[in-house]
Amino acid sequence: MRKAIVVGAGLAGLSAAVRLVEAGFAVEIAEAAAQAGGRCRSYHDAQLGLTIDNGNHLVLAGNQAVARFRRTVGADTPLAGPDHADFAFADLSSGARWTIGINDGPLPWWVLAPARRVPGSRLADYLPLARLLAKTPGATVGQRIAARGPVWDKLLEPVLLAVLNTPPADGSAALTAAVLRETLLRGGKATLPRIAEPTLSAAFVDPAAAWLAHRGAPITLGKRLRGVETDGERVIALDWGDIRQDVRDETVVLAVPAWIAQGLLPEITAPDTHNSIVNAHFAFAPPAGVPPMLALLGAKAQWLFAFHDRISVTVSAAEDIVGLDREELARTFWDEIQRAYGFTAPMPAWQVVKEKRATFAATPDQNAKRPPAQTRWHNLLLAGDWTQTGLPATIEGALRSGETAAGLAIAAQRG
Repeated sequence: MRKAIVVGAGLAGLSAAVRLVEAGFAVEIAEAAAQAGGRCRSYHDAQLGLTIDNGNHLVLAGNQAVARFRRTVGADTPLAGPDHADFAFADLSSGARWTIGINDGPLPWWVLAPARRVPGSRLADYLPLARLLAKTPGATVGQRIAARGPVWDKLLEPVLLAVLNTPPADGSAALTAAVLRETLLRGGKATLPRIAEPTLSAAFVDPAAAWLAHRGAPITLGKRLRGVETDGERVIALDWGDIRQDVRDETVVLAVPAWIAQGLLPEITAPDTHNSIVNAHFAFAPPAGVPPMLALLGAKAQWLFAFHDRISVTVSAAEDIVGLDREELARTFWDEIQRAYGFTAPMPAWQVVKEKRATFAATPDQNAKRPPAQTRWHNLLLAGDWTQTGLPATIEGALRSGETAAGLAIAAQRG
């Protein structure tokens, strides 16, 4: 039987493992951490008394790899979200509030309706956005369009900051264009925001782990790869610290973070600048009628997420606050939550989670450093949202990277 070893059980590794098992490979999966999921993990937080995700990771209804993965592993926990692509905003500095209402179909008539588009904007303000779709691999968003005006300030900047996890004007125009083509340009039905509820593990990780175990490919946790031994054009052994595993006749999928992959194999190129994300969670049921997602301007918090048992905050490209005291951040966020939702209450139990290397910086130069799945070693493949997926670092990109690596392994066996 064809054999493969998947190193890393984040979503990229799980995706690769699922496709390989599906194709008839005997698959071993090793994960260094005590649980699968990588940066899309869920855990019970004793301080909150709740099970939370490490971050509020959104997917969109048009994400095809997400749909394929969940369908294959039988993930029946629904992804929560609105029936229409309505995005609520609140500016805490001015008190202004508005909702962008993207219509369901691909013809973007919402920009013609003052009640649906950005307040104070005109149709002419949206026409320059077409320049973002030009194929300019080395250009930044700020070089393609003017980073100013109502559409930029009240829609593009907050949304692209979340998508790229990079200051938007400095972000890659090519990556931005790829996201726009797959979502907004396909209409509101493809742009519907979806979030795992109750948890990321329930929506992605647990069903995949159960599916794999049922097919003879359980995940081995707490198993860290220490070294990779190569000989010419093949990887011949993996060093697990206590054992040297001969893999010269097997396929190896390295689905680990960029810095770990480069530490194991210094010859590969990889993004080397990463941006942080700060999340905060408050054990407080949100007031009735608040939107499930609310974008904030004029605040430290950027997005609020209203769950039935908690309120969560996400701050992308959080380099200016990631070093601040956690309680200071919690108090700031709680003040902004009260102002945004219009209530007053003592600060409840809270938790602040800092991911200092959450994603690679989605700039043109960092995008150019992303390696393909295929390496110079015929039996070694790479997977991860930091590889050449054509997308920013997202759940969709991670799952696609796993599919790509598995597809190459399958094709090599057939060849």
